[in-house]
Amino acid sequence: MSLTDQHSTRADRTAPGPGRHDPRRSSRRTPPGPPLLATPGLFWKLVTDRLTLMTSAAARYGDAVRLRIGPKTLYFFNHPDHAKHVLADNAANYHKGIGLAQARRALGDGLLTSEGALWRKQRKVIQPVFQHRRIAGQADVVAGEVAKVVARLRERDGGGPVDITREMTSLTLGVLGHTLLNADLSVFESIGHSFEAVQDQAMFEMVSLGAVPMWVPLPKQLRFRAARRQLQQVVDRLVAARRADPGDGEDVVSRLIASAGREADVAVGQRRMRDELVTLLLAGHETTASTLSWSFFLIDRHPEVWERLHAEAVEVLGDRLPGYDDLRRLSYTTMVVQEAMRLYPPVWILPRQAQADDEVGGYHVPAGADVLVCPYTLHRHPAFWDDPEAFAPERFDAERPAGRHRYSYIPFGAGPRVCVGSNLGMMEAVFVIAMVARELRLVLEPGRTVVPEPMLSLRARGGMPMAVRARPPERPRPAHGADESPPASATHPSQEQR
Repeated sequence: MSLTDQHSTRADRTAPGPGRHDPRRSSRRTPPGPPLLATPGLFWKLVTDRLTLMTSAAARYGDAVRLRIGPKTLYFFNHPDHAKHVLADNAANYHKGIGLAQARRALGDGLLTSEGALWRKQRKVIQPVFQHRRIAGQADVVAGEVAKVVARLRERDGGGPVDITREMTSLTLGVLGHTLLNADLSVFESIGHSFEAVQDQAMFEMVSLGAVPMWVPLPKQLRFRAARRQLQQVVDRLVAARRADPGDGEDVVSRLIASAGREADVAVGQRRMRDELVTLLLAGHETTASTLSWSFFLIDRHPEVWERLHAEAVEVLGDRLPGYDDLRRLSYTTMVVQEAMRLYPPVWILPRQAQADDEVGGYHVPAGADVLVCPYTLHRHPAFWDDPEAFAPERFDAERPAGRHRYSYIPFGAGPRVCVGSNLGMMEAVFVIAMVARELRLVLEPGRTVVPEPMLSLRARGGMPMAVRARPPERPRPAHGADESPPASATHPSQEQR
């Protein structure tokens, strides 16, 4: 029986809103949800179509849903007040949950998975690398890396399709290496494949509810074990290279080496350093690559958006590389990135586990419960977004009153564990979109159906094959006083031509 076959009661639909307690009911009131008979269908959705599982649950049962799947009961909260409570107001009660807990096998106790005092200590070590001054100083490095990718794409003009996801992953790894690690990551060809195996294993453990022991020699688990060894080898080489050439001591590797040296137990210090670097390698490139892939997908579907992006890039940048001060002038480009992250948030779900009993939106959450906050559904909540399925970058125009709940848009998470690298990621994404739109159009391969694949990040299943088309040269602007007839607009292939 599918989730959408179930029926909620009128009492469920008229329950008090988030944060409001109904004195007629006990504080141990549980959220509505599918009956126990729906468990097989729910489990199948968890394995095959997690986005539909979440969207249909929210549509059928509202902002608080209890999903019983085998031995697990998931508490899914989908209101900005709920997100605020779980991620910010009572964040100490909610540790990383299902999916991320399983990723700890590969990532260890890095920033993404550690908790409490250890997390605060690690954040203090990493935070200075992402300070505004340092990020601004890295703008030229980011622009230079983007220019290399644009040049590589330009060489494919008129040729066969290019997997934009792969290109963006290569780019973001390059930026990560040169801005934060002071290293050339292109020499480590296994990184991308290793993280694919890590994500596959984490999701396998989530959908199997951890029932398959790690020692079982399934092909997926064997690939994961090999990937874990490869990532540790990459980290060991990065550390060895930094020790041989310390540089200015301000990069992440240097700071982590220093932090490890302060540990009383040498083995603990080394393990934590490796965990943090493996986590940074994954989180530092995967989410931005995902954002860029979805941005180009959406832009291709809306040629008028591409025209505005191109015009802004030409006006603001001319033929030069962007600098940090250009970010505020590339305002429409920024809106496009923000809207892409609304529709396809790179971190599509935020799993937590309650450490003690709590109450969220008037519903009891028992200690040990798996709690889900889903940016994918929250960003499409019809009560907080007009025409939520539409791609409308203008909704993020700074000159328009937002009039929306602060926690209705959380592409970087929220609360104390908000993404530490959000500013660098935004700068990178804006530079890429502007520099590509200035010179090129990316057109989705004809007949291609793009299917979102919710793993640790939200990526496109099978990649994003797109053809590269160069923009025609801009017509020279007439001299002052000359006949200023409007320039001919660039033509775009019709849907049939694509």
